[in-house]
Amino acid sequence: MFKNPLDYEFTQTLETNWQVIRQELEQISRTDFLDWPEKHLYGKGWQTFGLYAFGMKLNKNCQICPETTKLVDKIPNMVTAGFSSLLPGTHIAAHTGYPDGVLRCHLGLVGCDGCSLRVGDQVQDWQEGKCLVFDDTAEHEAWNRGDRTRVVLLIDFKMPDLATDTPKIEDAATASKKGFWQNLKGLLSGSKAE
Repeated sequence: MFKNPLDYEFTQTLETNWQVIRQELEQISRTDFLDWPEKHLYGKGWQTFGLYAFGMKLNKNCQICPETTKLVDKIPNMVTAGFSSLLPGTHIAAHTGYPDGVLRCHLGLVGCDGCSLRVGDQVQDWQEGKCLVFDDTAEHEAWNRGDRTRVVLLIDFKMPDLATDTPKIEDAATASKKGFWQNLKGLLSGSKAE
């Protein structure tokens, strides 16, 4: 389900600084983005550029985006942060995320016209400079029906009321039967981390 972004103080800071974040995004080479590993959900057209994965700082990438890194460093209980890109025509099929106790924030940066996110039975459109917050464990899917690549700043953070009681993300990776989190952690810590 979608949450009210105003319930999370950091969203206002991100929205105030969205153009600074977008300027840093524009400095990233397209070749530095990686395909999202769950290709069965989308086929092609979904890529990410990570800053943090499972609390692990991806130093090389953070050096390219120092102001964005400073902003996400201040987010309470931040677990993962980076840029998520959808090419025109891309559809991410309905799926549920994991682990429980983590919420996801998207800050619209580029190409939001014609792009939508369904969470449960609610559909919202991304807007440049505005945050959407949702429970990633609820069924969701996304579309880019526009004519430009859509990019958002993606942040996963522990729910404030569960932050001290939530198991470590690494524990969820180990327990996952799908093995996705463990595979992604290995991928991101390989060539992109220093």
